[in-house]
Amino acid sequence: MFTGLIEEIGEIASLRRTSSGVAVSVRAPRLAPEVRPGNSVAVSGVCLTVETAQSGLLAFHVGQETVQRSTAGAWQAGQRVNLERALAAGGRLGGHFVQGHVDATGTVTGVRREGETVWLSLSFPPEGAPYLVEKGSLAVEGVSLTIATLGPRELSIAVIPFTWDHTALVGLRPGDAVNLEYDILGKYVVNYLQRREGQAEGLTEDFLREQGFM
Repeated sequence: MFTGLIEEIGEIASLRRTSSGVAVSVRAPRLAPEVRPGNSVAVSGVCLTVETAQSGLLAFHVGQETVQRSTAGAWQAGQRVNLERALAAGGRLGGHFVQGHVDATGTVTGVRREGETVWLSLSFPPEGAPYLVEKGSLAVEGVSLTIATLGPRELSIAVIPFTWDHTALVGLRPGDAVNLEYDILGKYVVNYLQRREGQAEGLTEDFLREQGFM
């Protein structure tokens, strides 16, 4: 379990294709001395298990299913990534509940500055709509963010200066793919309502509103 509060911006040092996914090493001079093999670290929103941690480098293996579902398959050496260690028991939850299980990838459609705030616009797959609500939580590249406005296929987020400057979001440009993880609480609500109503497909905003969830 993570919170979406980034501890360090790492840099991908190397990648190697394997028969079952991708072996990746990440430069993390601050976090590497503080983690051990077997620990969980979210890398741009993807929960990975540390295989080795030495000389300022963290080594991971990314499974094929994760490669297909996330942006991990397009990672490149030199790319900056967001890093967060798993939440310790009794730790302060400053963002929201983030599992590190990427649900889908979205696409950056706009980056616009308004004073010190950066407005980030993203498109998302239609099947994700039931899990998104205005003022609700969304993890983008592992960063806990709040949805400001929401349309049928696009949303916008007002990113405060500290978050923009202290995460790898600062390097995003229109057309970039990003990892999305929907709020786990919303996923449970949708699953419950689907089962209760005997629905096989996603819910509509009108239905959620009628049931008092919006």
